[in-house]
Amino acid sequence: MEWIKLIGILVILVGFLLKLDTIAVVLIAGLATALVSGIDFTDFLSMLGKAFVDNRLVTLFLLTLPMVGISERFGLKQQAVVLIEKIKGLTPGKFLSLYLFIRELAGFFSIRIQGHTQFIRPIVNPMAQAAAENKYGELEEADQEKIKARAAANENYGNFFAQNTFVAASGVLLITGTLKSLGYDVAASAIAQASIPIALIVLVIATLSNLAFDRKMSKNMAKRRKSKWKQSSIIF
Repeated sequence: MEWIKLIGILVILVGFLLKLDTIAVVLIAGLATALVSGIDFTDFLSMLGKAFVDNRLVTLFLLTLPMVGISERFGLKQQAVVLIEKIKGLTPGKFLSLYLFIRELAGFFSIRIQGHTQFIRPIVNPMAQAAAENKYGELEEADQEKIKARAAANENYGNFFAQNTFVAASGVLLITGTLKSLGYDVAASAIAQASIPIALIVLVIATLSNLAFDRKMSKNMAKRRKSKWKQSSIIF
């Protein structure tokens, strides 16, 4: 009768098919599995609480998603756009380069301001879009997608190449532990120091790439305006 312990899977399948509340279905499935496995209700609650505490960082991350949605609904994106529109001469490339600098500096001090869902989508991308519209006028969908991709790319640059500049970062500790297990006497501070030049090089390269993106967009916009002007001249 060992198969009876798989009853939780059946409960989840039925619950999802009937489109019942997801959290309730998962809890009932866990409780059913515990009871048929000989675990009493008190022990089940203890195991549930321990799992919640052990995975609290994941839980906190999931809690940020509805908070971001509420902030967007009540004007976070609009206020970010208004702020950018007040700054004259700002281009999407310059803004994203500034964000990358702040992103790497925050990583150096282990300040968590990153995240595609929590930061790029609701704040950084709309601000970059606003900078482009303020500089070049109305954007086409292809231009918006390019700016969106570049905003995500700059987040990835900062996250990947600057995450180990903090001496107590998880990546630094992992590298240090792995090297020590292989017989190499390496300090965490040495790993962090070696990561700083890499982060600076990436900052320079990404900034040059962002400025080149500005020049290319400026040329494309100029050609587009010239083409529209010629078409209007032919009509008249």
